[in-house]
Formats: sequence, C-alpha cells, structure tokens
Amino acid sequence: MDKGSIAEQLHTKWAAVNLIYMAETGSTNDDARKLGENGAPHGTLVVADRQTTGRGSRGRSWETPKDSNIAMSLLLRPDAPQDRISMLTLIMGLSVAEGIEDALVAAQDSSLSKSTLVSFSGQLMAEYKHYPQIKWPNDIVIAGKKICGILTELHMNDDNTIRDVVIGVGINVNMLEFPDSIKDIAGSILSTTGVRLDRSAVVACCMKRFEENYEKYCINYDLSLLQEQYESRLVNRHKIVKVLDPKGAYEAIAHGINTLGALIVSDEAGEEYEVNAGEVSVRGLYGYT
Repeated sequence: MDKGSIAEQLHTKWAAVNLIYMAETGSTNDDARKLGENGAPHGTLVVADRQTTGRGSRGRSWETPKDSNIAMSLLLRPDAPQDRISMLTLIMGLSVAEGIEDALVAAQDSSLSKSTLVSFSGQLMAEYKHYPQIKWPNDIVIAGKKICGILTELHMNDDNTIRDVVIGVGINVNMLEFPDSIKDIAGSILSTTGVRLDRSAVVACCMKRFEENYEKYCINYDLSLLQEQYESRLVNRHKIVKVLDPKGAYEAIAHGINTLGALIVSDEAGEEYEVNAGEVSVRGLYGYT
C-alpha cells in the first residue's frame, strides 16, 4: 500500500482526493486534526501503514502494525447542525461494511471459487458468515468477529461553530495474530474469509461508498435515505440483546434504527425504547455479537 496505489484506484469526486500517506505515524486522527487547523479541504484523507498511538472508543488504544491493516482518518467540514454530527459515525460504519464487500466481490475471481463467494444483487450472500455486518452503532463484524473500529472527533471554533469533523477508521485486513486481551472478539478480513485483500483497494472502495452515503445524508441531515441500507447489515436485528445502561442492564429485542441513528428496542411487554450510542452500549445476549 502506498499513495500511488490508493490514488489510482480512487473513483471519487472529493473523498480522499486530497490524499496524505505516511509509512508510520502516531495517530491519523491527530494528523487530520492538525491539517484541519491549517485549512485542509473537506474530504482530506490521512492514511498510514503503521500507527503507534491510535485511539479507540472509551479511551482504549488502537495500534496498527505495518504491512497488514489500515489506519485512516477522513477530514470533513459539514454544514450539518451540531446535533446531527453523531450520525456520521454510523454512516462511516455502513460505508466501511459496503466497501469491504465491494473489495471482496472484486477479488472473487482470483481469491475464491464461485461456490464460496458470489455476488447477489450487489451483496455478498453465498455464505452468510462472509457478509460484513454492523454491530450497532459502528463496529464492523464478519463471522462474529470485530474487524473494524471507528472514532469520530468533533472540533469547534471559538465562536462555537463547527470547524471540522475527523472520522478515524482502523480496519484489520490481513492480520492473523491478535493479543490475548482481544483475540476472542477480534478478527480480520483475512482471518474470517480466507481472502487476502489489497489494502489500497479497500481504502478506495470505502471512500467511494462514504462519498455516496454522505451525499444522501446531506439532503436531510439524517439517515432517512440510508436507514434500509444500514438495517440490512445490523447483526442483532430481531434478536435479543443486552442493553448496558448505566442505570442497570436489561434485555430487549433490537428492531432497527430511527432516522437519527438511535437503536429501537422493545422490552418483554412490547414497549419500545430509543437507545442512544453516547449513553449506553449493546451486546449480544451471550457475547460480543
């Protein structure tokens, strides 16, 4: 993976057109933030082969070893209201899932037999376990393993207007060994599908999908035009989940999302609730998914 190999596979109007590539960096989110401070344009993408001090959700670290994974951060300058920015995390999650599927389908002739992997209506459906899904709100899973994490950071101007948004994405592409602390839930595209992908192609596919999905979002600044796409990949849809609320965990059935990205769940009595990602998290009843 290098700048040239990514650029030659990009088919976008603005996403990643301003492409910054580094062999190694501390954090692509920090790099994108600094570029934003210096006036970098909407759609600037920072990609690193190796990341040493990346951040995950809830303050966790996210390291990216060289030659195997993707660490990238996209700089956006949205016109959306501040209370609609959190939806960008879900949009990136959807885009990464779709982009990974696109890259897998494109690689099918050289990597998989037709009996293992076929394209059906643009979706990877021959073997359900190979289908990239979403664990609400933005974890990407294949075969029950988390293969991608996303961290969105909002930066404000002194006058309380939005300066920019940086969406960091870490994708385990060709990694096969995982630390003991995460090996039960973590995987990679290679470890779950058996397919070794060109990382440059994965970056390009994800950016193409994000550009398309972001432009749908910008029509109403909500997920009304993306809701069906998102829900089709929701790993826990129509299943019992455990809602980890600070006020007390409870079990519920997950139904889908509303147009603002909240998860809709119902309790034993059938009463519906909206679960917001900033307040609670959701797990499968018997584990991660």
